[in-house]
Amino acid sequence: MTMSPPVPDGDRLPPARFALDPWTWKEISYLLSNLPMALAGFVYTVFMIGVGVGLSVTVIGLPLLAAGLQGARLLGRAERARARGLLGIRIDEPSSVAMARHDQGFFPWLWSSLKDPVGWRAVLYSFIRLPWGVLTFTVTFVSLFVLWPVLPFTARLLTDADRAMARGLLSPSDELERRIAELESDRGVVVDTAAADLRRIERDLHDGAQARLVALAMGLGLAKEKLTEDPEAAARMVDEAHGEVKVALQELRDLARGIHPAVLTDRGLDAALSAIASRCTVPVRVGVDLPGRPAEAIEGIAYFTVSELLQNVSKHSGARSASVEVWRSAERLLIRVSDDGRGGARMDGGTGMSGLAERLGAVDGLFVLDSPVGGPTTVTAELPWRDRDQGRGPDRDRDRDRDGAGAAERH
Repeated sequence: MTMSPPVPDGDRLPPARFALDPWTWKEISYLLSNLPMALAGFVYTVFMIGVGVGLSVTVIGLPLLAAGLQGARLLGRAERARARGLLGIRIDEPSSVAMARHDQGFFPWLWSSLKDPVGWRAVLYSFIRLPWGVLTFTVTFVSLFVLWPVLPFTARLLTDADRAMARGLLSPSDELERRIAELESDRGVVVDTAAADLRRIERDLHDGAQARLVALAMGLGLAKEKLTEDPEAAARMVDEAHGEVKVALQELRDLARGIHPAVLTDRGLDAALSAIASRCTVPVRVGVDLPGRPAEAIEGIAYFTVSELLQNVSKHSGARSASVEVWRSAERLLIRVSDDGRGGARMDGGTGMSGLAERLGAVDGLFVLDSPVGGPTTVTAELPWRDRDQGRGPDRDRDRDRDGAGAAERH
């Protein structure tokens, strides 16, 4: 028995492998799955539109149509997932605007669902996909057996059209959808911040001025009882009550200053920030270059932002000096607070930086922290600029009320 000589390594045949790369096979799989997905979406769309519109003259027609649009949203989500897995395109998920309003009642939910642009675009996508699905399935299936040399080019051409179609009809409404999601998040921050401020004011009133005024009332009652029996003791008690009144008034002034400082309302950011800087434990240089006064809400946020940042400088920085700069650039109010301290401040370091960032973000502001270890620390904040003239009516009323309260206090 004779044996053939071994084949040299250089003459061995290469191992068998697919002629097409994995990416092309993914595109082929997408094109072949177009037909069943398009058929399911077309049947659902026709049935949903037909039943919903046909029964719209009854009480159940419009609710069925609204529910069908929510189902179309689910079909769109499935198509986005298929495109993400097989075509490699990433399409952001749209915000669930209609579903978010369900807790407001049936009719608001019904109206927002019926005018939902995301649902209607998903309906349009499902409706036009049937002829396209038949075409892509037929061309791809035939090319697998007949035109396989040009199959990669055919698959790429067809899937590029699919990519454009998915991006055009299944993407959120770009800026509008992102803006809705941001506003929903910011609304929660504003509500939480307002609730926290109300709790703080209530606590300060209960633990401070209210307790002191209760003690004052009790002291005056005792003085009234002793007025005829021991006039001297009653006089001393009245003197003590007078002192308590002064302390209570000072506490109320401090509380009112914490809500909205009078110097800020009367003289603006330059004087108000200079007053804050004078209370800081390190020398602070203040520079305010504004062509006018911004809206009261923006001015108040800028004031309290600088106030908290300077408190952090006093407590945590170990700095020898600091600076505060405020200026306007186009339609933005910019704030920069710097110090030459030890640095190392972080957004999650427990110094209130994250809270400031959330408050600024709630009004379309920005908050940037630059604090390397060893210093220096620079915090830059941006706020939208709105002219103060837009809210002068309430400002004048409040100024008049404050002037009247000041006159009453002097008397």
